[in-house]
Amino acid sequence: MFERSPPHPDPLRPDGAEREVLSSAHTLAPLPASADGVLKPKERFSPTEARRIALSAQGFCQARPEAPDAGHLKKLTRRLGVVQIDSVNVLARAHYLPAFSRLGGYETELLHQAAYAGRRRHLFEYWAHEASYVPVEAYPLLRWRMERAASGTDIYGGLASIAREKPDYVERMYDQVRRRGPIGAGELEGEDDATPRSAGWWGWSDAKRAMEYLFWAGRITTATRRGFERLYDLTERVLPRAVLDAPVPDVAEAQRQLMMISSRALGIATEPDLRDYFRLRPEDSKARVAELVEAGALLPVAVKGWSQQAYLDPAARLPRKVEARTLLSPFDPLVFERARTERLWDFRYRIEIYVPEAKRVHGYYVLPFLLGDKLAARVDLKADRANRTLLVPAAHVEGHADPAQVAPELFASLTDMARWLGLEHIEIGPRGDLAPWLARHVPAGMHRRPISQTAS
Repeated sequence: MFERSPPHPDPLRPDGAEREVLSSAHTLAPLPASADGVLKPKERFSPTEARRIALSAQGFCQARPEAPDAGHLKKLTRRLGVVQIDSVNVLARAHYLPAFSRLGGYETELLHQAAYAGRRRHLFEYWAHEASYVPVEAYPLLRWRMERAASGTDIYGGLASIAREKPDYVERMYDQVRRRGPIGAGELEGEDDATPRSAGWWGWSDAKRAMEYLFWAGRITTATRRGFERLYDLTERVLPRAVLDAPVPDVAEAQRQLMMISSRALGIATEPDLRDYFRLRPEDSKARVAELVEAGALLPVAVKGWSQQAYLDPAARLPRKVEARTLLSPFDPLVFERARTERLWDFRYRIEIYVPEAKRVHGYYVLPFLLGDKLAARVDLKADRANRTLLVPAAHVEGHADPAQVAPELFASLTDMARWLGLEHIEIGPRGDLAPWLARHVPAGMHRRPISQTAS
């Protein structure tokens, strides 16, 4: 039996009477609201309630700051727990978008500083969901994963094989980082008579595979980036000393704490949802959920229409309404688990980047559009930086939504996006059932409209 963890206060929990605390009890009973209107503990939720709980947990129920600063970003990233990193730059790199979706037009340099500003950094890179930014205080909670990776488990097979087949070479690459870091893998290719880049595993050279193995094992980490290329250095030269010296919990306790971070970030979720957030093994996740339920740190509930057991964060909030209006990255933690997205919003979402153009349904780089508590549309976007234009090749409205109401709200969000990216024009393409409605918000006969002429 494990000791019950103390409660973790969340500085980003919305305050005010409009946010209803669902329950902090260890057991739930299906009681109605009391005479004073305070919500009693519940064990069944409607789909609308589940959506609003999820949106509140993800930070969509707070007013955007007028001038987002480093403090706002730090609180947000602690709230999310994970920000997935992605290299695709057709619009903006995906890791910049979650903060924009919640805070508005912030300076992206703030995220770079948060991850790479010497020992003052409060984020570090690791394989959490996928390649991700994670708050530095979570470093001790991921040490077990690093140890498993070092032993050849919980790591891609192509990386485990180089450590198994060429351990001396891996150590020579580590020594190169020790002597020369921060350094990119490309600067090491071909050294020590290593095999050069080939058509093998992901087309990576042995040097790149060795560096990635050492990264997974926690022996090196990303000191900074040059463009999008990682520059590696020894972990002890990168992370804050207080983080490196922090106590390391045993595997089960670390996983419980990761699952609690997932629960707070999701609000209401199934066990596979909680598992996916930090990509735990099913056997680990199921054991941790059972332990957290026993401790009262997760509350078993039901959501109408869900076939699987749901679990509620005891401190989750249920807002009476959600007034969000924003575009979401394909890798936003609100939607990156596609089965959950479909369960919450009846929104089947797939990335079509690798689909041949003729077979694409919605476009190349498609962002969901959140309006209120629903995903109301999806829009294909591209930043034409040379012509300072936000291109909208296609726009589609969801079947439940009224295009006449969605179009002006979406156009306003496109304007926000263009301003944030430093673009001066918006060009609406012809594809999709929402495109004609969007085009009505552009002056007659024009496909481009200066941002200065549009409403915020």
